[in-house]
Amino acid sequence: MNFGGSITLVFGPMFSGKTTELIRLCDRQQLAGRKVLVIKYSKDTRYTANDEVSTHVGHTLPAIPTDKLFSVSDAALDAEVIGIDEGQFFPDIVQFADDMANAGKHVIVAALDGTFRRDPFPSRVIDLLPRAEHVTKLSAVCHICGRNAPFSRRITADTDVEVIGGADMYVAVCRHCFHADVTEGLKVDPKSRSPVRNMLTVPEPPRSW
Repeated sequence: MNFGGSITLVFGPMFSGKTTELIRLCDRQQLAGRKVLVIKYSKDTRYTANDEVSTHVGHTLPAIPTDKLFSVSDAALDAEVIGIDEGQFFPDIVQFADDMANAGKHVIVAALDGTFRRDPFPSRVIDLLPRAEHVTKLSAVCHICGRNAPFSRRITADTDVEVIGGADMYVAVCRHCFHADVTEGLKVDPKSRSPVRNMLTVPEPPRSW
């Protein structure tokens, strides 16, 4: 083992810029002359081809698709920097990231830190927290009231944990709007692909907020 590697976690809710930050960090490493490998979850085909990671606004980076990280171990070991998008969906994320960091690789993981119910994902990606050298917790703007939004909320009736979607299925919300019954008035702007309020009256949170 090398032990010269590291793990960088980029956590946050939907629409907080996790993939944007992953792409930025990987671009920096490429500019520094390091060999970078980006891995994406193969079932995530929302915005682009299966061999790219993409932000909600269309910024892309070439990537290898898979649903099991250890299946691309050879390619990962050949790289110096490993970027992993949608890390919460990989069942082997914790062991893979730790093993690669121990082998001297710099691993960057972008992931949701909680489900639409604010529970840990079955992959236990949150267990990377005590194993990481660098952790960033991003937030979005609440799609309902405009306040700071650290949580994701699903606006469809699906109850499965793994339901991949964008603005047609999820909104970023503050604590108040996570609990409030306010999503019925949301619609999706077809141009921006972002949720917008449709003459929606949002209950005011307590003044102490």
